[in-house]
Amino acid sequence: MKLGFPLLLYAVGLTAQVPYQRILQNEPNSGNWLTYSGNYSAHRFSPLAQLTPTNVGKLKPVWVYQVEHAGRTEVSPIVADGVMYVTSPEIGVTALDLRTGRPLWNWTRPLPKDLRTIGFGRVNRGVAILDDTVFVGTLDAHLVALDAHSGAVRWETEVADYKLGNCLTAAPLAIDGKVITGTAGGEAGIRGFVDAYDAKTGKRLWRFWTIPGPGEPGHETWSQGDDWKSGGGSTWVTGSYDPELNLIYWGVGNPGPDWNGDARPGDNLYSCSLIALDSTTGKLKWHFQFTPHDTHDWDATEIPVLLDTVVRGRERKVVAMANRNAFYYLLDRATGEFLHGSPYAKQTWATGLDDRGRPMVIANTEPSTEGTLVYPSLQGATNWFSPSYSPVAKMFYVPVREMGAYYYKTEAEFKPGNWFGGGGERSLSGDAAYGAIRALDVGTGKQKWEFRLKSPPWAGVLSTAGGLVFGGSNEGNFYALDAGSGKPLWDFQTGGSIIANPVSFLIDGKQHVAIASGQAIFVFGL
Repeated sequence: MKLGFPLLLYAVGLTAQVPYQRILQNEPNSGNWLTYSGNYSAHRFSPLAQLTPTNVGKLKPVWVYQVEHAGRTEVSPIVADGVMYVTSPEIGVTALDLRTGRPLWNWTRPLPKDLRTIGFGRVNRGVAILDDTVFVGTLDAHLVALDAHSGAVRWETEVADYKLGNCLTAAPLAIDGKVITGTAGGEAGIRGFVDAYDAKTGKRLWRFWTIPGPGEPGHETWSQGDDWKSGGGSTWVTGSYDPELNLIYWGVGNPGPDWNGDARPGDNLYSCSLIALDSTTGKLKWHFQFTPHDTHDWDATEIPVLLDTVVRGRERKVVAMANRNAFYYLLDRATGEFLHGSPYAKQTWATGLDDRGRPMVIANTEPSTEGTLVYPSLQGATNWFSPSYSPVAKMFYVPVREMGAYYYKTEAEFKPGNWFGGGGERSLSGDAAYGAIRALDVGTGKQKWEFRLKSPPWAGVLSTAGGLVFGGSNEGNFYALDAGSGKPLWDFQTGGSIIANPVSFLIDGKQHVAIASGQAIFVFGL
């Protein structure tokens, strides 16, 4: 039964055809933005170079679109052949004419009245496109395929039981014939997973459970009881993909309960880990755990960025991650070998990382009944929003949250579909917290420059071949920095808090940038 319906607002010749090879080639001169992070390597880098430090000061709004439904607009638009596809905070997909911002079609569906989003708001971060189909996840844990030309539902699949706390908030990842998705809901004590679905039929092809059960490798890192069944390990941010290695890279969230680890002794694999999965079978190729036995809610669901760089004098194919726990990591992307780790923000929980990349934890930094002050806060030194890698500047740009917190521990009783935290935190605010965009040398993690922000950001960044870095602030400023120095070059007050990632594309051969702010999508051009 088709629960959703498209609303056709006016006729237009939609011709989008986005086969896998187009996404794979990344079409540097096409001016499209065909996947969540801009390419499978998750660079969030635009090869367009028309906007430069010299002319960016002339940017102005070209059009603004008001999205449906109130809430946190975290969408990262997809742009294909003159059409922009966006989602609303609850669940709605709209196709917009790229020249004018006028809706071409709109699809929405009713949500269950008993739906609860436990530990996060009602958000959706975008769609994926493959061939002539748009894919979107829903808050009640369904994956839906829509005709890219009309918005008509082609298929709909129930991914998981929303009554247990499962929600789909991430943009799916579309690869060759498959759609990859993960689940939110760690604070409800779900058992996390990464799924692959047939793009034509919606049939599930494989599932990898991020919390291993009895007989599965890693199960020994949990207690002998049933704590693994409510072990968390949510997978709520879009991953990356290496077609040559045939590997999908996906970050895994914290274990459950979040702050009370007494009932789950051990490292609690594969929580707070990066996992590399064979895209054909879903089998685990390797994993790396950033924060064993996490009790601070430091999800490893940040974006894994694939790049080539020199590490200790040797050219390596790596996956780079600025982790929520305040350390920047480089791992060999074929084997998961730890190559480098260094702090990029203030942290007070570890003296450093050992030769295996395992943290050397400082005593008495666990949550306590009276409260334990630790940096970073549970929101992390960074979070779900995207970093950017510029292959031109050879720098890794990361939005940083400089904030500590008092962590508290309480008793935790698991009840399906309910909060399963075992504590909480009181974040430091005001003058004790601030934000920054930091440029890191990709091979060493050494900071090259910093652009300070008044408050810790919730917006991602975009770098461009023209030598710019775009970002947004909680106060509503969309801004451009010089990619080489961090010097501010331009800003525009949007009137709404920016908690989304920028993208760039061409309209009639001219470079534009877009950002979601408040309940609106802004498009800027010269």
